[in-house]
Amino acid sequence: MSFYSKRCWAEIDLNALRQNLAWISHRVGDGVSIFAVVKADAYGHGLKEIASHLMTCGANGFGVANLKEAFDIRQRGDGWPILMLGACTNEEREYAIRMNVMVTISRLKEAELFLKKAEEMKRPIQVQVKVDTGMGRLGIEPKDAIELVQQIKKMETSRYLLLKGIYTHLAAAEDDEVFTRNQLLAFTEVVNGLKKKNIFLDYVHASSSAGILFEDNQLFNTVRPGLILYGIVPTGERIITHRIQRFLSPALSLKCKVSFIKSIQPGKTISYGHTFTAERQMKVATLTAGYGDGYHRTISGKGYVLIRNRRCPILGRITMDQMIVDVSSVTDVDCDDECVLIGKQGEEEISITQVAQWANTIPWEILTSLNYRVPRIYIGGSAS
Repeated sequence: MSFYSKRCWAEIDLNALRQNLAWISHRVGDGVSIFAVVKADAYGHGLKEIASHLMTCGANGFGVANLKEAFDIRQRGDGWPILMLGACTNEEREYAIRMNVMVTISRLKEAELFLKKAEEMKRPIQVQVKVDTGMGRLGIEPKDAIELVQQIKKMETSRYLLLKGIYTHLAAAEDDEVFTRNQLLAFTEVVNGLKKKNIFLDYVHASSSAGILFEDNQLFNTVRPGLILYGIVPTGERIITHRIQRFLSPALSLKCKVSFIKSIQPGKTISYGHTFTAERQMKVATLTAGYGDGYHRTISGKGYVLIRNRRCPILGRITMDQMIVDVSSVTDVDCDDECVLIGKQGEEEISITQVAQWANTIPWEILTSLNYRVPRIYIGGSAS
């Protein structure tokens, strides 16, 4: 027996996703490959459906954080280039080879271990070298990168290891222009040094979302859009013009329902810890969403929701499964009314960026907090 009830759900607009990818493609120009980053369940949008859709929209490959994500992509389409953006653990090497996933290499020892396993399995492995220009998590130092590439190129004679690319990670592209330009300069020197040695690779990349928005997309031949693919501009010190922002359409809306309405008198307290006390007679509504769905508790007493095209303030603490809002100004509000937590309703809109500000976090965390009990409903495009 199965049961489905729309209490808190996310609507994913596949047409918005297609339009965002088309704009990114236009911005980076012809001849630049687009590796769509779909880690963390495609930033909360649902990996399997999103990957399937992107395969029809012009993505050239995918970036993932783990091999389960790679497996889900392989279930939807074989043969697509997939880059594992993190370092593989010992137990993951065999699976990466079996699934034909490109792996990230930061030191010679990693390449040697992959080659050994690939020879044992008699199946080739594709690799990309990561250069640490300032992120500090993974990667070879720029001064040692050319030598590492040359050593790995020698391994290609075995036919079981193939070097496909080289990349770096911009650590503060949305905030620090000087630091970012220094990273790009260091990486460009590595790439130019390889060219002088007649080493040319299929994938050379540095820019994720902020890099695509702020930096020269013709420096290298590949980009890795993440947040902007889903229609959201990275927040930071560097300002995006309204002209650019209007080309991106958020693909995700988060919704729930009104389950109960009542009037309260002055002096009445609301929710756990009685952090809110009514100063006047009010009409309040209980909603069918809470931090158990991924809507952060830190938004308590700060955020708003949309009901019948009106902004309604959240009262007191958000609980695991429910929250309470002030609907005193909403005419004819009724149980089962649709409530928008993120997205548009009429002329009003609550953006993911605004919600992140209320929660004192970043849009990435808000999106990836939406958990398994929030069903994803796909609209537009090839939604089934």
